[in-house]
Amino acid sequence: MGDVRRRGAVALGIAGLVAPLTLALGTAPAQAASCTTQTGPYQKKVEKFLGRPVDGVQSPADCKAIRAFQNKHGITPNVGYAGPVTWGVMDLMLKQRAVGNKPNKAGKCPVNKGRIACVDLTLQLSWVQDGSRLVYGPVPVRTGRNGYETRTGLKSVYWRDIDHISSIYDVPMPYSQFFDGGQAFHSVGVSMWNPPGSHGCVNMTTKDAKKYWSLLKKGDDVFVYGRKPGT
Repeated sequence: MGDVRRRGAVALGIAGLVAPLTLALGTAPAQAASCTTQTGPYQKKVEKFLGRPVDGVQSPADCKAIRAFQNKHGITPNVGYAGPVTWGVMDLMLKQRAVGNKPNKAGKCPVNKGRIACVDLTLQLSWVQDGSRLVYGPVPVRTGRNGYETRTGLKSVYWRDIDHISSIYDVPMPYSQFFDGGQAFHSVGVSMWNPPGSHGCVNMTTKDAKKYWSLLKKGDDVFVYGRKPGT
């Protein structure tokens, strides 16, 4: 990503949803789309996740609930279709919730480094630990999309800039803590489940990015492992 002044970026691109041709929106804006009557391939799973009656058949109420979820997390087309992208986000959420307060149960993040920030790409989670003691998290994060993957391995925070602006994309990157060739922890104003992901940085909510800013310092270790779904 070039020199320090050109490092990092917030990814605001959004993946298209695989759907039947009957859902094609043409050139119309996504927000103008009408609610679909089509039953999706993940209808029952999506209904269960949203607390809807699980009958596997699309209803106007189902569509309204699905569409609200899609709008909240930036999933397009936002027509209320229970397709693979929408279910993929929900499935990831369920897996994240199942982790509870033991994100390093499998011991994949080193416990012999003292204070370290861990990033699990597979589950899109991050946390800070000190040895085997959990200090903060786990919290959901948004990492690099396909082609811009967040690089794995042991790294360290080498530069911090609380009010960083990306010179490549001209977007703010508050609470930036760079750890690998322009990839950084920083806050964004989109959902952590907003597909397809960042341009390599580890996106966080403002609350979590602020906490990481207070917990980490230059030279602290960062360990990234796993593989983000879809990359």
